[in-house]
Amino acid sequence: MFQVLLYYEYTPIDDPKKLVEDQKALCEKLNLKGRIIVAKEGINGTVEGTLQNIEKYIKTMKNSSRHPWGGKLDFKKSQGTGSAFPKLSIKLRDDIVSQAIKDLNLNPNKITGKYISPEELHSWIQSKKEFFIVDMRNDYETDVGYFKGSILPGFENFRDLPKVLPILKDLKGKTIVTVCTGGVRCEKASGFLVQNGFKNVYQLLGGIVSYMEKYPNEDFLGSLYVFDGRVTMGFNMEDPQHIVVGKCKYCSAPAEDYYDCKNLYCVGKRHFIACSECIKETKGYCSKDII
Repeated sequence: MFQVLLYYEYTPIDDPKKLVEDQKALCEKLNLKGRIIVAKEGINGTVEGTLQNIEKYIKTMKNSSRHPWGGKLDFKKSQGTGSAFPKLSIKLRDDIVSQAIKDLNLNPNKITGKYISPEELHSWIQSKKEFFIVDMRNDYETDVGYFKGSILPGFENFRDLPKVLPILKDLKGKTIVTVCTGGVRCEKASGFLVQNGFKNVYQLLGGIVSYMEKYPNEDFLGSLYVFDGRVTMGFNMEDPQHIVVGKCKYCSAPAEDYYDCKNLYCVGKRHFIACSECIKETKGYCSKDII
């Protein structure tokens, strides 16, 4: 049985190049595949392996005195397939989440939103407390799943973050909870809101994946988009209460399967949702005009 492990930590890394080498040796020893990004600001990783090897990886990461995070790392687990990643990729980059806009100067080690646990957020939702959930993910991610009643800014990518300010301009004095897949983007997104005068900003600890694990098929509707071979995931998706919110690009029928347009020169939205009948009819193209 395979397991996918998602984690990150914003903490100063003195020798990121050495950490890349350490991670490569560890992952190869445990036969893990996945994607790990290392930068001076921290580490951000998603890896897949057998249950036994994933546990060995976690133990090594938590117990190693050579790493700066000590026991702080928060690991999120979900069921794997054995083919979530085609290979192991460990990159040294400027940021563990590419903000693309350097002059924003976002540093979660200095400024970020307050943390709210899945349990506390669930309590807020049940109590009808006034607050606003803002989804900091890309539009193609929210197409397949989102919190009921949340604000969806519709980013094409994370560099669109400044576009959220006019959308939220009337909420500066309100309570805001930012959400994203595992929490790493919200560290910067919530800090960005704080920098711009928002007074009461929270971020969901552990991200949407942690909330879904504790409260499947409740307040988060649909499925969670993930950046690996699974594409979407959920917990207890066979439950009759599971709601499909994604819609087929062609016929608008409920659908959750993503496809990439087979036209290599496509200039439109190449990554799209389609139902099984329409994808056969269109032969995998994002537009019927191409057929």
